[in-house]
Amino acid sequence: MYSYEARIRAAELYIKLGKRVRPTIRQLGYPTKSSLKGWYNEYQRKLDLPMGYAGREPKFSQAQKAAAVEHYLTHDQCIGVSSFSVQ
Repeated sequence: MYSYEARIRAAELYIKLGKRVRPTIRQLGYPTKSSLKGWYNEYQRKLDLPMGYAGREPKFSQAQKAAAVEHYLTHDQCIGVSSFSVQ
């Protein structure tokens, strides 16, 4: 994870170098091509970058997590095992 200052520096250098990925990465020593393009796109949209890591939405809700734990404690196995029938 890169600091706010490092991401801003990369986005501004990318613009200064004519939106050329390789020279930007070569000069800075970071980031990856996709990270640089993502930072640039975010910078163009908002004229700034977020200060911290935004994260992502959780994959499962608290209710789904609670149901999975309850099932495991009740059946002593994961849901996937009980859903298959052996023939």
